[in-house]
Amino acid sequence: MKKLIFAAIMGTMAMGAQAQNAFNLGGDISVLPQYEKANTPYYTSAGTKIPDVLTYMKNTCKWNSMRVRLFVTPDSKTDPQVVQDLEYVKNLGKRIKEAGMDFLLDFHYSDTWADPDNQAIPSTWKSNTSNAVLQDSLYGYTKRCLEYLVENNATPDFVQIGNEVSYGMLWRTNNDRCYSNSTTSTWKRFTDFLSSAAKAVREVTPEAKIVLHVERSGDANATVNFYNTMKNNGVDYDIIGLSYYPFWHGYLSTLSTTLTRLASSFPDKPVQIVETAYYYQWFPTKDVTNTTGTWADTPAGQQAFIEDLCTELAKHNNVTGLYYWFPEENGNGNTFTVLKNWINRGLWDNETHKINAGILKLQNFLTEKEAVGIYDIKVAGQGTSPIYNLSGQQVSSMSAPGIYIKDGKKILKK
Repeated sequence: MKKLIFAAIMGTMAMGAQAQNAFNLGGDISVLPQYEKANTPYYTSAGTKIPDVLTYMKNTCKWNSMRVRLFVTPDSKTDPQVVQDLEYVKNLGKRIKEAGMDFLLDFHYSDTWADPDNQAIPSTWKSNTSNAVLQDSLYGYTKRCLEYLVENNATPDFVQIGNEVSYGMLWRTNNDRCYSNSTTSTWKRFTDFLSSAAKAVREVTPEAKIVLHVERSGDANATVNFYNTMKNNGVDYDIIGLSYYPFWHGYLSTLSTTLTRLASSFPDKPVQIVETAYYYQWFPTKDVTNTTGTWADTPAGQQAFIEDLCTELAKHNNVTGLYYWFPEENGNGNTFTVLKNWINRGLWDNETHKINAGILKLQNFLTEKEAVGIYDIKVAGQGTSPIYNLSGQQVSSMSAPGIYIKDGKKILKK
């Protein structure tokens, strides 16, 4: 299959929902300021101190985008990681933008971790938890936060409206959780919340792309069904965001099936892996799949996982982003002020503070994605499959010059 040379246009080309970069590579660095506050050293593998980790990630690691989470009123009493209030995020977001990187803002819509098991209503919203009032609170909060970030030169390029919302958000009781057999009204309550958040994003930051994030990458049917429900309820978003951790979600073949199904079911929606990570030591023994037979729980095993993941993602033209979760993990701080316990999935060694080699292999995502190329219309433009422009709109033909999406491929019409 003939591939066209396209390096000159990759910096501005977009696949339906891209901001500054054609492909986004980075990490969720929400705890980095806490490590800096604790004067935690970051070293290269040779033991040379890294003066500025953010600059190092950009210049040496070739990262071009960073993700930061935001809590409503962070509850750090139970977890010292939960400190990211609006002022904190403004300061870190401004640094990211000043560094010339894209900024992915991750709204948790809670005072603590929001994930498949936890979607607690913020304490300041609990005085009235009727659906209408919560919907208004969600809209007003999202709008105020974005306005504040824009005013302070920390405008996000991507906005994630909720974190791992596979089963809904803002739960009052278990009856608010969204399952495949939940009532229509339960799902509508959830999708109304998402629509309110999306409305605020469009009003304040119309250039930002909206990410809708779930963690069901290990179940292709569940993932497709979720986004079909979003489509049927008219939820406004641009990018499918996935969490993928092999010890929870399965091997790369499982992820590949999910990505392929998403490409065929939602050809106008790019996919970004907004969370991934792997252990470099102390692999857990409970509630996980033991994947150490494929990737050892060593720095070399972590590096091998990263390399294999990047190779797999290059096969899927709908994947446009990859973010490593908590790459800056680097010990507990001097007096356990940063973490309660090591997680052992970061890209620095918790004991030596030296970098793990895997961090430099993440840039394979960019080089391997770019090597896929844009296909010649004479080769890839035949057949009766649907054709989409870069705005995600289906078109009848590729008559005008430009870049189109067909069968998950980027096709150049001269």
